[in-house]
Amino acid sequence: MVFSSLLFLFRFLPAILLCYYIVPRTLRNLVLFLFSLVFYAWGEPVYILLMAASILISYTGGILVDRMKSAGRKRAARNALIISLAASLSLLLFFKYADFAVGTVNSLSGLGIPLLNLALPIGISFYTFQTMSYTIDVYRGEAGVQKNLISYGTYVAMFPQLIAGPIVQYKTIDQQLRGRKETPEEFAQGIHRFLIGLGKKVLLANNAGELWDTISAMTVSDVPVLTAWLGLLAYTLQIYFDFSAYSDMAIGLGQMFGFRFHENFNYPYISKSITEFWRRWHISLGTWFREYVYIPLGGNRVKTVRHILNLMIVWFLTGFWHGASWNFVAWGLYYGVLLVIEKYVTGKYVEKLPGILRHLYCMVLVMLGWNLFMFGDLSKSLDYFAALIGGFGAGILNSETIYLLLNNAILLVLLLFGSTRLPKKLGDAFCTRFADRNVVMIAARGLLYTIIFLLSVAWLVDASYNPFLYFRF
Repeated sequence: MVFSSLLFLFRFLPAILLCYYIVPRTLRNLVLFLFSLVFYAWGEPVYILLMAASILISYTGGILVDRMKSAGRKRAARNALIISLAASLSLLLFFKYADFAVGTVNSLSGLGIPLLNLALPIGISFYTFQTMSYTIDVYRGEAGVQKNLISYGTYVAMFPQLIAGPIVQYKTIDQQLRGRKETPEEFAQGIHRFLIGLGKKVLLANNAGELWDTISAMTVSDVPVLTAWLGLLAYTLQIYFDFSAYSDMAIGLGQMFGFRFHENFNYPYISKSITEFWRRWHISLGTWFREYVYIPLGGNRVKTVRHILNLMIVWFLTGFWHGASWNFVAWGLYYGVLLVIEKYVTGKYVEKLPGILRHLYCMVLVMLGWNLFMFGDLSKSLDYFAALIGGFGAGILNSETIYLLLNNAILLVLLLFGSTRLPKKLGDAFCTRFADRNVVMIAARGLLYTIIFLLSVAWLVDASYNPFLYFRF
């Protein structure tokens, strides 16, 4: 079940909101937990058992860590933490990476070990990181132990952010799980945020995705240079609007239930360096790796060689987290190398360039990074890179290039415009202009969100293309 579906919009969401708000406040976590299990089981009922195991492992681990710490047994607390983390990671490694490991062994040794062909449990990378953050936060004393299994299960399984984030650290919603106050204002803001995300997903990301699918279906050796770059641009815009739309909807849904999740995107495509880009893109993942991997390794408070090693470890893991494929490892290491070069070699020179050149430098590198990311096969990425530089001799453009550009010109303008701060600035200017005319403000907002909703629903009625790219992670 996806947020941008008629089933979710007209059945699941009304049902959970009704049940959530008619029960006593003490039962609301239970309602949210049970509906979240239904949401997850809708597509993968078998893997509910895997999620339950992950919940029980980390819940028990948190209690043991807390007990050992309270008894002054620091080594025992540390051992309990290690066992809990190892058990959680083992589930992730087995279900996500077992076939990758077997395939790698087969290719290196010539053996024919049969693959397990396990279906990837949706969202396992996200909720595993959340369970790990809980036990680590309890061990560090940054969050209190959660002894209510239902409340803890609600944290792990909460459907708004379960499938594709943002990755919610336990310490950020500890108090909200124990006691939160839902308000009409927060609920209204949640609806507004959800509808913005719905529009970004259905009206923008899906159409960008259809353009990319059209180009990616072509024989790569026949793709002209401009067509290849158009396809890469379409994917670059699709993945941003797709993933940021999911985060918008997740944050909006959280607000409807009284939760306040941290932002996950901050206009990454306006960045003027790779370092800035990763401060703005998938913020919750970057925060997780910084707090639980990079800083414990020593961060940047070490010698240069060790700092470079720390960065490469983090970016290897970041790439590997995204998928069991060498192209994701290459993607992670690609950014590790870029960040090292920017930090120690080119950074001071890039900062002296005019803003437009810095932005162009950043976006070209980001787009080339997506070339590694968008295929599940590294050889396909290399072939597409050849097409980007005319390596197959297909020319600069052809009649199909012109057709695709003209047919998608308005869409591309809207996508590029929407990836900047300009829409927000225009909205803020409108609010300032009519700040003393509340009726105009309410009417304008109501009209805007109604149009977004109706257009999205109209598109969904006949749509056959409605994926969420990050579900595969």
